[in-house]
Amino acid sequence: MTSVAPAPGASVLDALSLLAQVADELVVRSARDTHLAIADRAHRVTRRATFGVSAVPEVAHRGIASAVYAGLGAGLRATSVGLDRLAATGAGPRLEDHPRGRFVSSAVNGLIGDRLLQERPQLAIPLAVRVHHRDVEPDPVPLAAAFPEATGDLVFFLHGLCESEEAWGLHRASVGTTYGEAVTARGWTPVFLRLNSGLPLRENGVALAALMQRVVDAWPVPVRRVVLVGHSMGGLVVRAAGAVAPAPPDSGRAWAELVSDVVTLGTPHLGAPVAWGVGHGSRGLGLLPETAAFGRILDWRSQGVHDLVAGLTSDVPPWPHARYHLVAATLTREQRHPVGDLVGDVLVRPRSAYGRDRRGAELFPGADVLHVGGTDHFGLLNHPDVHAALGRWLDAAEVGRG
Repeated sequence: MTSVAPAPGASVLDALSLLAQVADELVVRSARDTHLAIADRAHRVTRRATFGVSAVPEVAHRGIASAVYAGLGAGLRATSVGLDRLAATGAGPRLEDHPRGRFVSSAVNGLIGDRLLQERPQLAIPLAVRVHHRDVEPDPVPLAAAFPEATGDLVFFLHGLCESEEAWGLHRASVGTTYGEAVTARGWTPVFLRLNSGLPLRENGVALAALMQRVVDAWPVPVRRVVLVGHSMGGLVVRAAGAVAPAPPDSGRAWAELVSDVVTLGTPHLGAPVAWGVGHGSRGLGLLPETAAFGRILDWRSQGVHDLVAGLTSDVPPWPHARYHLVAATLTREQRHPVGDLVGDVLVRPRSAYGRDRRGAELFPGADVLHVGGTDHFGLLNHPDVHAALGRWLDAAEVGRG
């Protein structure tokens, strides 16, 4: 039996079919609706000025424009159907076989992953353990083959929105190592996960809790402790998984009981301003016929993106027995700099990354906090300061559980 599953069936042809569908539903229809809305406003003015004489050219213009847009849309829909049929034969290279294909797949899943699961499941990414760009089944034989040097101390890494497990290799050339390599050197086993980041946070949390239990039960050696590391949205999914009451396993221990530490890197615990702005922007654009189509484009965003508006509040409490380590970044060297406090790491502000609201309430009382200055949201991936802190936290976890 092989240690990893074969590449999923989604091909480049599936992706091109989706592109044709999006071009029809968003580009052509948005251009049509905007064009006709602007024309209607102009024609109303013209009709008043000409006492209705301009009605005939107005009707002709609308008829011609509608016919052109209808033809473009029909052509794109036919192209999409044809590509779907060709893809169903197994033709075309697999997206999973190439770095660019995997990047596109992860990005698209983050943007519309919930729709993909319903309409194009072959393109939807399943939550899975990943080794060498392939899924590993959470069963004893595949896990033993994929992790021949497995230890009982596990560090699970969960990526953020529109990312994949490959994000944990970012900046390796400049830093010289990765978090995975660093924890391996300390006797821990890194386990990288990939998820459909377009699904709702709580749905991903339930799936993560189930997968974690299967991995712990099937791990090649008895699991002693678990550390969870989440970047951005990944930290929210980790929290959502912790809120799921673990079902008692037939043998062994519930996975949640083994969690000693949780590390979140730039996680918007209290929401992200960018997601909030997108939501308000879509509603604002919908107020006028001329801009309503652009509002619909923003509304195409996944439920995963919607969930970033507010993050997860106090109804998702932390594990009482786990230590929390919260990392925030700012573009400025000093966290208290007005710009740093306002924009944070571009996507997440420090207050949200620390789980502290303006009234002083804390989601994680007593948690360790680390500020990383002079970098952005993605600079937290393999940052030297985080490397050093992660080493200290793992050493403390070993002492605490030893």
